[in-house]
Amino acid sequence: MEINKILSSDYIDIIFEGRNKVYGGYELRKNYPKRVMIALLVLAGIALMAVAYALINMNVHIDKKPKPAQKEVVLAELPPVDPKKLPPPPPPPPPVKPTVKFTPPVIKRDEEVKEEEVPPPQKEITASGPKDEKGDPNGIDPGIVAPPSNGVVAAPAAPTIFSYVEQQPEPSFELTSYLTSHLHYPDAARESSTEGRVIVKFVVNEDGAVSDVTIVRGIGGGCDEEAKRVVSSMPKWKPGKQNGKAVKVYFTLPIQFKLE
Repeated sequence: MEINKILSSDYIDIIFEGRNKVYGGYELRKNYPKRVMIALLVLAGIALMAVAYALINMNVHIDKKPKPAQKEVVLAELPPVDPKKLPPPPPPPPPVKPTVKFTPPVIKRDEEVKEEEVPPPQKEITASGPKDEKGDPNGIDPGIVAPPSNGVVAAPAAPTIFSYVEQQPEPSFELTSYLTSHLHYPDAARESSTEGRVIVKFVVNEDGAVSDVTIVRGIGGGCDEEAKRVVSSMPKWKPGKQNGKAVKVYFTLPIQFKLE
């Protein structure tokens, strides 16, 4: 093929130069772009017809739907409002406290809690204990003489619980630190802003154990139960002593609950 024809000819003509063009291969490749264009146009026409059919069918169904019946609504006239009979506005909400802080309880002795109770003088406390008295050297100890037996054995008398003794019971630990680390402010008291002082009364036994814990004065909100729980779980104290002997002694402990 000449050079001028090469520049103006298609690549299909160059490939099939000198070959049999009547055979189907040349015809297929030569007209391939036209066939592709025709196929795309046919597909586009089918797609447009499908879309148009769907839109027309949708409009037909919409027109066939029955329209809801419209009811006429007549508004009744309300009576005039008297401004003098309007209800009062609601009270403003209470101010919200930004933070709640638990302060350690204030520990006081019995004398500071119950001012009306004045302890007896030291002479009366000393005189309340056992005494040594001279007896008849020729007498018989009453404990040796057997009482008349009637089949009933008397129960031993309960030990006396003192309110004041020569040596008052003392905690064998740091009481303020213990209460601060073990006492928890109840959620109910925190939400209702309950504050105050709970007075707890208990007995320090001869071995220093705490028992018979009672609430003398409470404030509610779960503070009474929390104070009783913490006092009941305290370690042993140093017991009180009367005439050098360990005895049971009442002890009153105020516990302060305060929000800040």
